[in-house]
Amino acid sequence: MGLLQNKRALIIGVVNNYSIAYGIAKCMHREGAEVALTYQNEKVKGRVEKIATELSSKLIFPCDLAYDDQINNLFNDLQNHWDKFDILVHSAAFAPSDQLEGSYVKCVTRDGFKIAHDISSYSFTALAKAAYPMMIGRNASLLTLSHLGAEKALMNYNVMGLAKASLEANVRYMANSMGQDGIRVNAISAGAIRTLAASGVKNFRRMLSYAEKVSSLHRNVTQEEVGNAAVFLCSDLASGITGEILHVDAGLNTVCFPGIDVFV
Repeated sequence: MGLLQNKRALIIGVVNNYSIAYGIAKCMHREGAEVALTYQNEKVKGRVEKIATELSSKLIFPCDLAYDDQINNLFNDLQNHWDKFDILVHSAAFAPSDQLEGSYVKCVTRDGFKIAHDISSYSFTALAKAAYPMMIGRNASLLTLSHLGAEKALMNYNVMGLAKASLEANVRYMANSMGQDGIRVNAISAGAIRTLAASGVKNFRRMLSYAEKVSSLHRNVTQEEVGNAAVFLCSDLASGITGEILHVDAGLNTVCFPGIDVFV
């Protein structure tokens, strides 16, 4: 029997087979979870439909996280298929491309700051608020995805780093708010993985190369490794864990100063 047998998981953020959300969805399906997916717009709907078929699911729903009415409609539609569910995965982040290149102070704008925090952090709370009636009484679990840029200043990550720091604080406040109802809230701070979102960060390939040289395991992590960690955090094996940020980055976050050969 899989770790998520008889559990239902709504996964936000599957865009293609390279997305972290896809890796999580695949691992959760492997462990017995019934999976539902969302898509942001018609442009990606076809890709998400194919992934849903791969995961033996017919449950796909439109949802643009920038709009509360779409979030509310998502759960109204989901309720036609599930009366309750157990797992919500939030794997969505966005900042305008002009916010992710060059000096942070020089390129950040008020609108860019608002958008990054709205989509990358607030939307997790908005989803939790709308999902709450369907998750209460299930020992349910919410999970989001963060990055080391929430803790350390990374070149070209800029306002997204601030948004991820907000998201991590959000996890702690949500965990404290929802814990009395038996709902757990955690995050995974994932290492660098080649995804569509990551392609928007300038010099991302150099980040991959650097992490491979510097991290404790001297390699980068995979979608499956992040997915396996997500399965654990959303399973009953992690029933006493909430408000945590779990690093799945081959130990990169633990390294203070690399050997000099990295720079030559």
